[in-house]
Amino acid sequence: MPKKTPAAHQPVARVLPLLGVAHLDRSFDYLIDEADSEVAQPGVRVRIRFNGRLVDAILLARGSDSEFDGSLRYIDRVISPFAVYTPAMSALVESLAARYGGVRSDIIRTAIPSRHAKAEEADLETPWEELGTTEHPDLSAWSHYVHGESFVDSVLEGKIARAAWQIAPGADWADALAALGTSVALTGGGVLLVVPDQRDLDCLEAAFRQYVSAKQITVLAHSTGPQARYRRYLSALTGQSRIVIGTRSAAFAPVKDLQLAVILNDGDDNLVDNLKPYVHAREVLSTRSAQESCSLILAGHSRTAEAQLLVESGWAHDLLPTEESVAASCPDIVPVGRFGVNLTRHMQGGTTSVSGPAFQATRAALERGEPVLVQVPRKGYAPILACGNCSSPARCRHCNGPLGLPSAGGRDTQSAALPTCRWCGRVDTHYRCSDCGSPRLRAIVLGSERTAEEMGRAFPQTRVIQSGGSKVIDEIAQEPALVIATPGAEPRIEEGGRYGAALLVETGALLGRQDLRATEDTLATWAAAATRVKPAQDGGVVIVAADEQLALVGFFARWDMVGAAAAELQARREVRFPPAVHMAAIDGADASLDAFLELAELPEHAELLGPVPLPPGVSLPGDYDRERGGEPQRLLVRTPLGPRAELGTALRKANAVRSARKDVLPLRIAVDPINIG
Repeated sequence: MPKKTPAAHQPVARVLPLLGVAHLDRSFDYLIDEADSEVAQPGVRVRIRFNGRLVDAILLARGSDSEFDGSLRYIDRVISPFAVYTPAMSALVESLAARYGGVRSDIIRTAIPSRHAKAEEADLETPWEELGTTEHPDLSAWSHYVHGESFVDSVLEGKIARAAWQIAPGADWADALAALGTSVALTGGGVLLVVPDQRDLDCLEAAFRQYVSAKQITVLAHSTGPQARYRRYLSALTGQSRIVIGTRSAAFAPVKDLQLAVILNDGDDNLVDNLKPYVHAREVLSTRSAQESCSLILAGHSRTAEAQLLVESGWAHDLLPTEESVAASCPDIVPVGRFGVNLTRHMQGGTTSVSGPAFQATRAALERGEPVLVQVPRKGYAPILACGNCSSPARCRHCNGPLGLPSAGGRDTQSAALPTCRWCGRVDTHYRCSDCGSPRLRAIVLGSERTAEEMGRAFPQTRVIQSGGSKVIDEIAQEPALVIATPGAEPRIEEGGRYGAALLVETGALLGRQDLRATEDTLATWAAAATRVKPAQDGGVVIVAADEQLALVGFFARWDMVGAAAAELQARREVRFPPAVHMAAIDGADASLDAFLELAELPEHAELLGPVPLPPGVSLPGDYDRERGGEPQRLLVRTPLGPRAELGTALRKANAVRSARKDVLPLRIAVDPINIG
């Protein structure tokens, strides 16, 4: 092996090892060999020997001297000459690490794809304009929004414009965004659009294909292979890609001259990274908007409390449909009470009942040759059962788990109709209520399969289509059909058609969830279904099986999404929950929480809530000795609104000290989590 000599110019490299260890989340000095000097530039990936093993690292900077008194090791090698960790990426990662109390290498793992040498051989030099032909788009869709035209003008002129865009019911959001994004790209600016899932991504890509070629659209999704993902990342890095669309992690794409960033449905759980430090794509894009001075659109049919806070603070502004456009495109929304669409039958028999308004709306749509959407909150047959006499929850005699009716799943119908424990799987052939002794059972919540069965009985000559779970149907024909779908799995109607009516059933399962965001999520679910229904002037009706006295139902019936978001934010302020405050959920063994609190120097006005047992279905990462560590607990830390990084920085420092002490008990920190419990 040839002898290494220090580089003649700035031989000291400051590197960040990608270890994922809190107390090692800092830079270390190494020497650069003269042979590597040309390619060893800030931002490249390198391999270093750290604690006796070779690890990946990011070269942060070069210098002439080191503050380390001992002898420095040489960098083992430069992995790639591409500077993937740009100054803008560095500033973004630093800000997010402080915001979420995380480790930089954990964020970098999400932000930068793994290297594939073959991808670096791809053509990254052909200018974007030469990758295909481009059509000048029609931006008239934005004229249906108050100040929409001036907003578009500001974006195209390169000014900073930030808006919470309430999409009008029935409007083609993908086409409007594709038209604006293409117009920005034609001026030389970069465009980045982030959506929650693959269905939305496919819809957005198809909209862009009306104006630009396939090669002019860079798609970054979970389904993209490692080599293709890295090649597309490099395409954005080198400035070849001007239009980047993708799911959650695409928010980090290094788009050059970023002029417009967009996030769709920011309340969707899919936009939160499921690995620590659980970064939300909305926070990534809002931080980039501030740091890179680009415009930002938070788009959706409904609005989150977080988006409303940005509007009320003046950081963003409203972009709302005109009253005329809402009146012309919104279906007639009719609340019929909790039992207005009654599909529940006793398990031992009974009749199917569909209320007057629901039956009339469904029959009218089918007679017009239009499909009818029936939205149900759960997949399956009858997920939850109760006593048919006293309504007490039906429980397993062996483990006290909830009883339900599973779908047939290939078994005979008779065995599928037997009450089965959802925990231990035992079949209860002789059920008796433990409270009143009755053998009768009824379904508290009907699943999509049972709903399809009952609707089929009510309309026996009509085709029934199911969409949800592992079988999601993307598109159906404009013809009479009953479409039973779970939230997010509603099929589109071909050629831009819309449903003649929609029934929103079992709404109590959505509204009754023990979740801070239950009402917010419910409204988003309802709005997503209603926007697929024809306008009221064409006979479109949405039947909501919920009490019309509920404030949320009133907002929905009036299509007042801003009013609903403002009311939700005010309710959060009254109980002091995010986003009206900053909050961190710290999960850990009882002993580890006590030790962590001793280390943490929390902000002056921090308030502790708990500890309490973890919410149902939540567990700690890894295994540990419960006899020594104690039961898993959740501690909430609440601080008033202020500097976004104050709470996260305090938790980050305490976690680094804890890591240095080699505390092996599991601990999880989530700042402003989307679900608190």
